[in-house]
Amino acid sequence: MAKGFKGMPGGMGGMGNMGNLMAQAQKMQRELELVQQEIKQLRIPGTAGGDKVKIVLGGDHKIYNMEIAPEVIDPDDSEMLADLIVAAYNQASEELENKSAEMMNRVTGGVKMPF
Repeated sequence: MAKGFKGMPGGMGGMGNMGNLMAQAQKMQRELELVQQEIKQLRIPGTAGGDKVKIVLGGDHKIYNMEIAPEVIDPDDSEMLADLIVAAYNQASEELENKSAEMMNRVTGGVKMPF
């Protein structure tokens, strides 16, 4: 049997495996791009103050809707309303991060990707 590249039989040695690895990496990249697009389309609700403040946060981290109950609008206590909005946003943001990680893990198998 003829010896090939780096003493491997078959002439190309591990180059076939390298091509297969590259094809798998390209497939994973395409799948990641699709998941990233799906994540951007997500709409995650967040609430605070016993549902007195509600927001809808998109996968792109933009707020798409907000509802504020009239009884929490106090001109003398705007700080409380600001706190409720922040709390609703933070709740939605945490859920978005969890959902995004779950979706990405389906593609990467839990391997952290540099992006």
